[in-house]
Amino acid sequence: MTAKILTVDDSASIRLTTRVALTNAGYAITEAVDGMDGLSKMRSGQFDLIVTDLNMPQMDGLTMIRELRKLPAYMGVPVIFLTTESDNELKSQAKAAGATGWLTKPFDPESLVKIVKKVLGR
Repeated sequence: MTAKILTVDDSASIRLTTRVALTNAGYAITEAVDGMDGLSKMRSGQFDLIVTDLNMPQMDGLTMIRELRKLPAYMGVPVIFLTTESDNELKSQAKAAGATGWLTKPFDPESLVKIVKKVLGR
């Protein structure tokens, strides 16, 4: 069965790069433009993994993770941050909120695919 991944980023170019890399690796991708859109899509479907930016309008990635962890269906779903931020305090906050991994932009699409495969175990 193909893993379903939700990517959440306000940058169209990052969404495109992420979609191409993960689609070419065999994953089914759904995109959201910010945390609010991401939560809406999570409530209407089930995903195996979330890849999200941190800094976005309307709702940032950290707030989105805190909200998604309140949804029973998403308590154990892995979340990878894909962000320009590299601050250790932000990483600690993300981990405390339930993030599984962190990849800093600009990123190598192959590195993203490797992390996704490792996290999903496939």
